[in-house]
Amino acid sequence: MASRTLFSSDHHFGHRALLGERMTTRRPFSSVEEHDEALIANWNAAVGPEDTVWHLGDFCYRCGEDYARSVFARLRGRRRFLVRGNHDKIGARLPWDGILDVARVVVPGPDGAVQGVWLSHYAHRVWPRMHHGDLHFYGHSHGTLPGTAASTDVGVDCFGFRPVTLDEIWARLAENASVATGPP
Repeated sequence: MASRTLFSSDHHFGHRALLGERMTTRRPFSSVEEHDEALIANWNAAVGPEDTVWHLGDFCYRCGEDYARSVFARLRGRRRFLVRGNHDKIGARLPWDGILDVARVVVPGPDGAVQGVWLSHYAHRVWPRMHHGDLHFYGHSHGTLPGTAASTDVGVDCFGFRPVTLDEIWARLAENASVATGPP
């Protein structure tokens, strides 16, 4: 199988408060241990050993560095990059292949054509090369900020608690476009 590039955000490994009643987007797990194990299993089911993963921030939160390292070591992928989020003090100390504040990447599509993508933890209304067809992927909003035909939240709250491929994101962008324009 050829290597692929996947995107994700906002795993929040070790973050017990994500399961609490005060959270706007409460996650459906009975404990942080169940949460973390499910997200590790989902990552490894989606990501192959030769794949590249771009994580758009908030990898872990309110856990010890040893715990974060043990989670990171269990995750599949040949190359893993972090686009720093607002909760990445510990996450930025993990052995990523690169750590950036924002990034522009070029991803091959299934037909061999390439797609430019602007990556940030935060949603942007405008981004570099948007008028040249580049897409924008972000996290942070935990699915509470609607996407557009060219921009979407790739966080785990939006995609079954797992990293996703460009094909899956294109399908979401098409849904966003049809919602924005309404029925024909």
